[in-house]
Amino acid sequence: MRKRDRSALALASFAALLLCRGPARAEQAWPQKRPIELIVPFAPGGASDFVARIIAPPLSSELKQSIVVENRGGAAGNVGMEDAAHAAPDGYTVFLGNVGTTAINPSVFGKELRVNPQVDFVAVSKIVDVADVLVVNTRVPASTVKDFVVYAKERNGQLNFGSPGAGSQNRLETEMLMKLAGIDLLHVPYKGGAGPAVTDLIGGQTQVMFTTLPSAIQFVKAGRLRALAVTLAQRVPDLPDVPTMTEAGYPTMVSASWQGVFVPRGTPAPIVSRLFAAAQKVMELAEVQQRLAAGGAVVSTTKSPEEFSAYLKAESERWGALVRELQITSN
Repeated sequence: MRKRDRSALALASFAALLLCRGPARAEQAWPQKRPIELIVPFAPGGASDFVARIIAPPLSSELKQSIVVENRGGAAGNVGMEDAAHAAPDGYTVFLGNVGTTAINPSVFGKELRVNPQVDFVAVSKIVDVADVLVVNTRVPASTVKDFVVYAKERNGQLNFGSPGAGSQNRLETEMLMKLAGIDLLHVPYKGGAGPAVTDLIGGQTQVMFTTLPSAIQFVKAGRLRALAVTLAQRVPDLPDVPTMTEAGYPTMVSASWQGVFVPRGTPAPIVSRLFAAAQKVMELAEVQQRLAAGGAVVSTTKSPEEFSAYLKAESERWGALVRELQITSN
């Protein structure tokens, strides 16, 4: 073989080697000097925003890259979820999904939803369970769930309940209470998350709602809302006098608005692994756990992306069955 031919062959082999190694090196170098966008599919003031604002700074420190929290509310979280699912799978778009967006919305919205969370995302890790709380406007003369049920029966169909959206977990919880207690409430859905719905509850436009505890706890403590019960299996340390729904006589109404980290389908495995490890470290920090607990959120991580994927499937089946039973639609 001539020297020129040998040189050309060597150059071609080197180029092929670069092509093979290039993507791997890029994945190993992630993240580079480029902000990571953390999409929250709800307006500021709700549980997802509460969690995102707490985890973003330590996650940024762990990854040694800035993280920008981007609130993209609308359509019960579908707007932000669709934006995240359709983003480039390069590790620079991370989605903070919750039980409503990823496990409930597919059953409620059906073909209207342009995303299949179990297909269009890689489930990285579950991170927290957030307590939901049944709260009433202070002008409602009820201090217990039992009191409220009596009050609602006396005004059958005259009381309004708000929710973050037609197919939200909070709506499903209220529908379940109506069925179990034999009461009739008028649904008022809000767009953009729990914040606007809580604001109107304080103002008296609605009288009652289930909402995530971080969305309401400051108003409960300030005496602007009255908490009747929480949905976790145990009481919340920051509201020790507020009973659970089980204690209030509704043992089947145990639930949590869990939150988890997702990335678009096609995101390279090394990036998923790095993000998973970073999330695990952040959720182990005592300061993070304390700040979350103050808002009614309990750290609850999965052991692997595969475990979180299986959990999402089980939750989708659980809530999907309830949606069909109660005949909940997006309207």
